[in-house]
Amino acid sequence: MTEQTGYTPRGMYFEEFEVGYEIVSAARTITETHVVSFAALTGDWNQIHVNAEYAKETIFGQRVAHGLLGLSIAAGLGAQLGFIEETVLAFRSLEWKFSAPIFIGDTIHLKTKVKEKKELKKLGGGSVTFEMRLLNQEGKIVQKGTWEVLMKSKS
Repeated sequence: MTEQTGYTPRGMYFEEFEVGYEIVSAARTITETHVVSFAALTGDWNQIHVNAEYAKETIFGQRVAHGLLGLSIAAGLGAQLGFIEETVLAFRSLEWKFSAPIFIGDTIHLKTKVKEKKELKKLGGGSVTFEMRLLNQEGKIVQKGTWEVLMKSKS
């Protein structure tokens, strides 16, 4: 990328993160198009996701979005917040729990909170661990976990 005079990345640097800092994303409604597109992209055509008649007979009574679709949308919602834009060096790890189903028509949003940070000068910044909660329109946690990223240092 060409350096621009006076340009400042939108993202936050390692030093700017404080434990307890919390940010909430915009919401996104899950559609049938999301589910079918994800099935086509991944090859996961499990009937619980794509067959309404089959899904009626399950414990959920309707189609359920892929769990990994929820995680993928959470990643996008997190990226849209902008706090890691151009300042993230690497996504290091994640732990994730699928707590409740996401249905077609559910509107989800992401709550992100800085859980811990650790300076890693040799890597050019530091590790920031985020506590992530993906919630539906009722405020129920449908997925949650932690994401660890390596963030650039200011210096």
